[in-house]
Amino acid sequence: MNVDLVITTYNRPDALEMVLMAVSKQTILPFQVIVADDGSTQETASLILQYQAHFPCKLIHVWHEDLGFRAAAIRNLALAQVKSPYVVIIDGDMVLEKHFMEDHLRNAKPNQFLQGGRVLLTDDKTKQLLKKPSYFDPAFLENGVENRLEKRLTAFRSLTLANIFRKDLINKNKVRSCNMSFFMEDIKAVNGFDNRFVGWGREDSEFVERLINHGLKGKLIKFEALAYHLYHPEEPKAALPQNDELLKQTISNQLTRCTDGLSKYLFEN
Repeated sequence: MNVDLVITTYNRPDALEMVLMAVSKQTILPFQVIVADDGSTQETASLILQYQAHFPCKLIHVWHEDLGFRAAAIRNLALAQVKSPYVVIIDGDMVLEKHFMEDHLRNAKPNQFLQGGRVLLTDDKTKQLLKKPSYFDPAFLENGVENRLEKRLTAFRSLTLANIFRKDLINKNKVRSCNMSFFMEDIKAVNGFDNRFVGWGREDSEFVERLINHGLKGKLIKFEALAYHLYHPEEPKAALPQNDELLKQTISNQLTRCTDGLSKYLFEN
């Protein structure tokens, strides 16, 4: 089964370069990589153009004007370009372990979506890596990979442990769109992300609510589909009250579709 990869980015070309390097090393390459650019400057476009010349699979750049944090809309614009039946969504600061795409595909099953985790890199480790971006393959218990020892002990790939710890997504606070995968037919059924979300927060939680209302189950996967999250300061949370209200409406009305979503861009294409 073919799989596409959507990478959301905004003005972090050094981080995006590390992500693209990691994608090129995957044991199973995506059919397409679609960079969903939320209004970055020309530096990001130039980087992507440079990589398009030698990337091992098709590399597409979709961009819209910088009118604030619009992750929902730019993801929809990217999803409208997807050609494969299955799609993985990550953020542009998630450096993938080489089996990442393989792990998502192996766990893909009808009537479910996958929620992977993230392995946090410290500020110092991130600065060290971004001085000279290159393929990152950390050693077991490497310094700078998670601050706490107990977290570092879980930051490695083990299919045996993955089989033990795989479980249903019950706690919706675990939803993180930085590492998720879905069948495109399910994304289209709920009309993708809701374009009305502007500003950081809840666009992924609201999307998942509609998927669950549509009859899907979420599956949490650990010890596989590993991605190393480059450090960045927290995003401003000023938009949370209005975004929380949109999420509340979806929950209370048990909505399965949004009116302003993916179809806007599908029709344009």
